[in-house]
Amino acid sequence: MTSQTGPNQNGLHPIGPSRPLMPLTRRHLLRGGALLGGALATGLAPFALGPWGGVGHAAPSSAAPSSSAASIEGQWPAITRLLEGNVSGGQLPGAIGCFGWGDAPPGLIIRGTRGFDDSTPIDGRALYRVYSMTKPLTGMVAMMLIDEGKLTLDQPLADFVPEFGAMRVVVDAAHGLDAVPAKGRITIRHLLTHSSGLGYAGVGQEAVSHELGRLGVVPARISRHALPGVFRETTLSPAEFLRRAASVPLLFEPGSRWSYSMGLDVLGLVMERITGKPLDMLMAERLFGPLGMEDSFFTVPAAAAPRLVTNYGVKLGFSLPIDGQASSVYTTPPAFAYGGSGLVTSPLDYDRFLAMLVGGGALAGTRVMSARAVALGTSNLLPAGVLMPAVPGHAADGHGAGGRVGLGEHAGIFGWAGAAGTQGFIHSGLGLRAGLFVQYMPDHAHAIAGKFAEVVRADLRARPPIAPAG
Repeated sequence: MTSQTGPNQNGLHPIGPSRPLMPLTRRHLLRGGALLGGALATGLAPFALGPWGGVGHAAPSSAAPSSSAASIEGQWPAITRLLEGNVSGGQLPGAIGCFGWGDAPPGLIIRGTRGFDDSTPIDGRALYRVYSMTKPLTGMVAMMLIDEGKLTLDQPLADFVPEFGAMRVVVDAAHGLDAVPAKGRITIRHLLTHSSGLGYAGVGQEAVSHELGRLGVVPARISRHALPGVFRETTLSPAEFLRRAASVPLLFEPGSRWSYSMGLDVLGLVMERITGKPLDMLMAERLFGPLGMEDSFFTVPAAAAPRLVTNYGVKLGFSLPIDGQASSVYTTPPAFAYGGSGLVTSPLDYDRFLAMLVGGGALAGTRVMSARAVALGTSNLLPAGVLMPAVPGHAADGHGAGGRVGLGEHAGIFGWAGAAGTQGFIHSGLGLRAGLFVQYMPDHAHAIAGKFAEVVRADLRARPPIAPAG
C-alpha cells in the first residue's frame, strides 16, 4: 500500500497507509464520542512514568550533551527513532524532544514542520499549546507566595473567595446534583493536588462536569470553531467564574480523594486577589522574566504567531486542523489567564523552567525561588491517606504543586503532560530534564505520548556505566 501525505478535498489529512477517503461529517465526529472525546481536557491526564531502577549510572556530570545534533541523537537513539517514525510515517507533521542535564544547555531532537500544510521546519522556538503543563508553573508561583508567608498550604479557600465557604457534596456523582453539606473546607493544598472535590468541565461524564460546562465555567481554549461535544471556553469575569464554580456541588469531601479538577485555575484567581496582579502578569514577573522565557504567552502576539505549530484533532484516521497560526484562538486575549491550561510556550522556554527546578530554584546564577520552595513544591503534598490512582504498569504516586511526584523507586520525578500530547518532567536524582513537543488531540490518538517516558528510560538504561571517580 502507498502512503498519502496530502490533504483530501475536505482539508483532512489521512494518517498512515492510504484508505478510502470520506467526508468527515458531524455524524462521523459524534459517532463513538466527540471529535476529541472526553480526553480532550484529560490528556491533561497524568503520564505513566514507570520504574526507573537501573538508570542511576546516567550521571549528569559525565552525560551532558554537546551542542551537536548528531551527538544528541546518538545519546537518545530510541527517542530519535520514535520521533522519526511518527513524522516519516505521516502521523505527525513534526515533533521535538528536548533533553538537558543539570544546568547544561539542552539538546534538541527535531523532525518535521509546523503543519501538514506548512513546510516551515520547526525549531526550539516553535510555539506549542502546552495545556496542563501550565499547572506546574502556576503551582510554583503559589510556592513562592507560600514561602513569602502570603498564604499557607492548609489555608481555607474561603479566606479569599467567601463563596466557597459553604460547599455541598453530591450524593451520587454519576446520576445527578443532589447534594449534602460538605463536612470540611477546600484548602490551598487541595487546589494544588486535585483533592478539593472540584469538578472540571469536559473531564469525566458525571453531572458535575456537565453542569460546569452548562454554566460556562470552562477554563480552556481549543479553537475558534465550535467542535462537537466540546464546551466553549469561558467568557466570564474572574469574579463571576468563581461565583458560578462555587455554586456547583463537589464530587467528594475535600481532601478525601484525588480527581482531576480545575483547582489550579481557581488558585490562579486566588493569587490574583492576594497580589493584585493577574496571573499572566504575576507569572511574567516571577518566572518568565527572571528565567529569560521570552516565548511564553497566555496571548500570543502577532509577531510571534507565525511560529505557532498547527494543532490537530484526530478522529477516524484523519487529522483535522483545529487551531492554526494567524487565526489561532490564542492570538486574542482569554477572559483571564487560565492557571490550569492557558500557556503557549516553546521547547527551549519550557526547558528553562525545568532546569530551574533541577537547579533547586536557580538558573545560570539567577535565583528565581528558594530551594525550600522548590523542595516543597516537588514533594508529595496530597492529604494523608490519599494517592493518585495507579495506571497500568505503574504504582500509585503522589502529587505536588501542579505535577505528579514519584514515590519509592520513582523518587525524584516531577512533571506533567498536556492535552495536545506535550510532556515535561524532571528527575532530580539524575539531574535530568525531558520534554516532548507535539500537537494533536486527544493525546492517546497516537502512541508517541504514551511511549515517551518509557523510551527515555530505555535510552538511559542503554548507556554504558560511568566509571567511579578516582
